[in-house]
Amino acid sequence: MVYTVKQLAKAAGVTVRTLHYYDAIGLLKPSFIKNNGYRYYQEKELVKLQQILFFRELEFPLNEIVQMVNTPAYNTLEALADHRKLLEMKRERLESLLATVDKTIKKLKEGEVISSDDLFASFTHSHIEQYKGEIKAKWGHTNAYQQSVNRTKQWTKKDFDLIKEEGLAITLSLSRLMDKGIASAEVQEHIERHFQHINRFYDCSYEMYRQLGEMYNEDQRFAETYNNIAPHLAVFMRDAIAYYCSQHTK
Repeated sequence: MVYTVKQLAKAAGVTVRTLHYYDAIGLLKPSFIKNNGYRYYQEKELVKLQQILFFRELEFPLNEIVQMVNTPAYNTLEALADHRKLLEMKRERLESLLATVDKTIKKLKEGEVISSDDLFASFTHSHIEQYKGEIKAKWGHTNAYQQSVNRTKQWTKKDFDLIKEEGLAITLSLSRLMDKGIASAEVQEHIERHFQHINRFYDCSYEMYRQLGEMYNEDQRFAETYNNIAPHLAVFMRDAIAYYCSQHTK
């Protein structure tokens, strides 16, 4: 069966705009495009979209999904097995959290002393993150991913915390400069700092950086993170990055 972009969007529970964006970043190309410009999808693309949505459900960033599903070594059946294992791990964690809630309710009702182990024993999910790391290592055979792995493998927790603080400081500074406009010298100076921050992890081209800017707005989790700092910050980041890239690729 052949699906139009509207039919596929409705069937998969995503927006037409999302499918257009997936096409633009090379994540999900249509089977063919007719002369009128309409996109059409067949079974192969439907299966790939399911893979993408599984990765999204498991909270993989969109840029990592692009890298993984497009690697030549990607195997759909193996990926489904990985998805199933991760979903089982998430289910086990949720069941453990429910048991912790029940135990807390019981102890509060009975007036018993509650220890820190009782309250927080089920909150760790390091085993899930470790397995997600293994999946990225398996499918993420791209230059950017490998560079990131190589550059950060010797980092300590303190190193990661400092990098995280640096990134947050840049973002907060940009949020305070929104009223100056994307082309202002101050904004562009901070976008340059942001660009160099990304390059700590891997060699980011201007085109890749532009795509990251698009993702900050299109990816719901990124957008919510930015917009929780300041309303419309996600769009501002996208536009400021696009302007920065256009000035460096003239």
